[in-house]
Amino acid sequence: MMAEVSLVTNCDCRVSSVLGKNTRELGKQYLFDGSPETCWNSDQGTPQWVALRWKEPVIVTSIIAQFQGGFCGSPDTVVEVGQEGSNCWEEVAPWHLEDVGTEQIIRLQQPRALSSLRLTFKSSTDFHGRIIMYKLDVLGNKL
Repeated sequence: MMAEVSLVTNCDCRVSSVLGKNTRELGKQYLFDGSPETCWNSDQGTPQWVALRWKEPVIVTSIIAQFQGGFCGSPDTVVEVGQEGSNCWEEVAPWHLEDVGTEQIIRLQQPRALSSLRLTFKSSTDFHGRIIMYKLDVLGNKL
């Protein structure tokens, strides 16, 4: 088995929303900057999501995320894989997130080749449905 590497450096990221459309201070770029001071902050409403797309297929083995306590995805969060050539998503794993500010990790039981991945937060621990996420990393291997 090859050593896992971070796969977020060469992927395209989209998010469902940004609080007040303030992408300069609260945008998706802060999921990957390594700073504990910056974050992606969604607008209110559910569901919220983060989608990643790679130009070439990758093998994903695990996902690491860190949230602001009180603004976490709820235990009904799911990991989804995009169907090639369509806008359809297939649920591959539930992610029973906890309402904590520490890193949370999901290891995929069956790592698979994919070119798009989405975390869908069906609900939030925040009453208004907002998600505040400081870190997102996807580990695995390039094909």
